[in-house]
Amino acid sequence: MIKTLLRFLVPLLLIAAPLAAQDKTGCDSSRWYCVPGLNTGLPQPSTLISRETPRATIESLIAAAREDAWAEAAHLIDLSGIPAEQQLAAGTRLARQLETVISRKTVIDWDIILDRPDALDARASSDQAMAGEPRKSLLLWTLELDHRPVAIRLNRLKPENGPAVWVFSRQTAGNIPALFARFGPGRFEKMLPEALKEDAAFGFKWWEVLGLPLLLALSVGAGWLVWKGTGWAARKSSHQVVTDTLLSVRGPASIGSATLVALATGSYAFVFSGQISTILPPLAWLGLAGSGLWLAINSVEAVLDRLTSFDETDLTQRQEDHKRTMATRLAAARRAFVVAAVLIGGGIFLSQSNIFQNLGFTILGTAGALTLILGFAARRVLGNIIASLQIALNQSAKIGDRIVYNDYLCHVERINFTYVQLRDWDGTRLIVPVEEFISTPFENWTMKEPKMLRIIKLKCAHNADVDALREAFDDIVSKLDKDELGDPDDAKVRVAGQDVFGKDVWFALPCADPNTSWDAACKAREMIIAAGNRIAEERGIDIFPEVRPAEAA
Repeated sequence: MIKTLLRFLVPLLLIAAPLAAQDKTGCDSSRWYCVPGLNTGLPQPSTLISRETPRATIESLIAAAREDAWAEAAHLIDLSGIPAEQQLAAGTRLARQLETVISRKTVIDWDIILDRPDALDARASSDQAMAGEPRKSLLLWTLELDHRPVAIRLNRLKPENGPAVWVFSRQTAGNIPALFARFGPGRFEKMLPEALKEDAAFGFKWWEVLGLPLLLALSVGAGWLVWKGTGWAARKSSHQVVTDTLLSVRGPASIGSATLVALATGSYAFVFSGQISTILPPLAWLGLAGSGLWLAINSVEAVLDRLTSFDETDLTQRQEDHKRTMATRLAAARRAFVVAAVLIGGGIFLSQSNIFQNLGFTILGTAGALTLILGFAARRVLGNIIASLQIALNQSAKIGDRIVYNDYLCHVERINFTYVQLRDWDGTRLIVPVEEFISTPFENWTMKEPKMLRIIKLKCAHNADVDALREAFDDIVSKLDKDELGDPDDAKVRVAGQDVFGKDVWFALPCADPNTSWDAACKAREMIIAAGNRIAEERGIDIFPEVRPAEAA
């Protein structure tokens, strides 16, 4: 057995020995990128340039920019894609352009630019892919160029005859001219006086300090002009359709024009520094997406209101069952459309903004916890929205249905996102959260069939003549409005109980429409009491018990 193991182990040791020697003397590709040489066309860097760590490279670029030492800054870029005789001139130009792009379009996150040669993040949590591992490439920022993401990246290179250094990658160097053409000084900025191009404070130029308030004022002014213009046109219009259309588009058009001016001016006419450009374009895109979706929602609602208007229809009538169903489904469709619009708008905002890619390590590092907090805070709102859609799907209550909710006789007037609006019989409105509405039992008098029996309960004396009351009730039913009554054969009089005070006599009144059944039952009760008193006088018998208040209590 031992001989067999040695027969396999000896060849493995013979193979592993040269490999181990090669790792000691050769290039460790797990820690850096191995290259034959680095920037051979440049002179030796001065003490101003340090490239041992990622942070040292960035600090060297900042120091070179302050000293206007762009030839020295060329050592911070991998110029291997440029012929050696052109590297000095090209590197000087690329270094200047790269510093301009970084200062204008990025916000340096010093937490990810570690001051370690191996760029190992000892503070990283165990669930991160590179936790406890040395790195040879770091992503600093991502910019959008020609509808594609372009990375600004640091790589650790190890020449054959030199130490490992951190420099801007060869791919980044190739994209610098295009990035500078897109995000460098624009035509209007070049026309500004040199004094306005000087540094002011917090990394801003003087023209930015003065120009940002002007940009905001210009955007607000553009939105105000659109608001006033559409309002004036709506007042001057002689057609109601045109007036309604202008009034519906006034809000989204104002916000859209304001954000469009801010986006166009802040992204093309003037390119602000990273602190501003990181926040301004996402907010502008959010405003554009929000105004566009707001306009779409208003347009859809205007079309639905024109095609299916129920303002002049009494949906509580029993013959309007189809319209009640239609109104409820349209209300649900509107809510579903608004939810979809919000999701689409959020998707557009996320797709047009790279803030999550660039600031995710700092601002959105706690996105999971933030999502839990927001979800907990908005759980009632989201629950009500889902519950309102549930009502439309299961048809438990439709707009116009007559219901009894917590002893209130009312009809469903509106089903909104978060609440149900009920109208009591006396005209008062009840506002009930949707979740509470669907979790509380209620009577729906209109559901399935509108016909119903209203039970009129009266306490009668023990010796009351029920047959006489039955005949009087049949006569009363014949005198009531036929349109409010159902099948007269369904009218019944029953003795439902008794106690020491008398017997309980129930009068079942057939009603055709639950919306008028309450009035019909009130009329019938009044006539039954009158008929009972008349019978008592004519026959000399008690119909209703004589009970003292103390005994009744």
